[in-house]
Amino acid sequence: MEKPTLVILAAGMGSRYGGLKQMDAFTPEGDTIIDFSLYDALRAGFGKFVFIIRKSFEEDFKAIFNKKLKGRAEVAYVYQELDSVPDKYINSERTKPWGTGHALLMAKDAVTENFAIINADDFYGAEAFQVMAKSLAKKDKNSYNFNTMAYLLKNTVSDHGYVSRGECQVDEDGYLVDVTERTHIEKIDGELKRKDDDGKMIPIDGETVVSMNFWGFTPKCFEFGGSLFETFLEANKDNLKAEFYIPSVVNEILKSEKASVEVLKSNAKWFGVTYKEDKEIVQKAIEELKEQGVYPTKLW
Repeated sequence: MEKPTLVILAAGMGSRYGGLKQMDAFTPEGDTIIDFSLYDALRAGFGKFVFIIRKSFEEDFKAIFNKKLKGRAEVAYVYQELDSVPDKYINSERTKPWGTGHALLMAKDAVTENFAIINADDFYGAEAFQVMAKSLAKKDKNSYNFNTMAYLLKNTVSDHGYVSRGECQVDEDGYLVDVTERTHIEKIDGELKRKDDDGKMIPIDGETVVSMNFWGFTPKCFEFGGSLFETFLEANKDNLKAEFYIPSVVNEILKSEKASVEVLKSNAKWFGVTYKEDKEIVQKAIEELKEQGVYPTKLW
């Protein structure tokens, strides 16, 4: 049976964090958050890792991860750059990549197996990888049956500023109906609120099911999104901050009516870093997991 691949979204610049959090150490042993995802994924049965990065930190990135994965799994790199778009859409004033949906499309030539895609700066937990790997291993790679790992919004917010989350509508059979990228969700005076289309902050339920960019796909997913991204670029060529998100691709998948997205659930504890102030909370949580024996003191 072909082992699934894990694609890691690591091309972000960490503007709200104040640096490259994908390479930041969170333990005295020097572990990054990615290290825990790799460790959990290997144990769950993933056999290949594809990192989506920027060429500007390629050397440092490879120095950290190539040695750890040598002999354990196949490794590949994909580059998401500001100029990884048709020439007519290149804008010299733009400073950030074009978003997670663009990154997904960039991985097309590096992935031929069923695969999961995750954020580099999110800690998803061992059980989440096990549930995802089991689901991907059962799928025909020519099928249009995809999935996503779901979390409750209240368990995924920061106390230190706003976050963006994919709000999921799920039907009674556990399949995704729609996903909406909420780019500004914030805890204000103890209440969760999101910014609406007019820029007004309105309440959002903490029990809302959200995507943390942990998706499971077959290679068939690459049939979607290409033309949508071209349309997006045309509409946003002068918008220096516009980003093309994975939920946009997923919604195109859903609208096609030939594909489905099952919503998987895990009791694993999620945590992540958006702001520098989140780091201490994550460090403490990881330390407790090591003390409990969930992870060894030295991962590698």
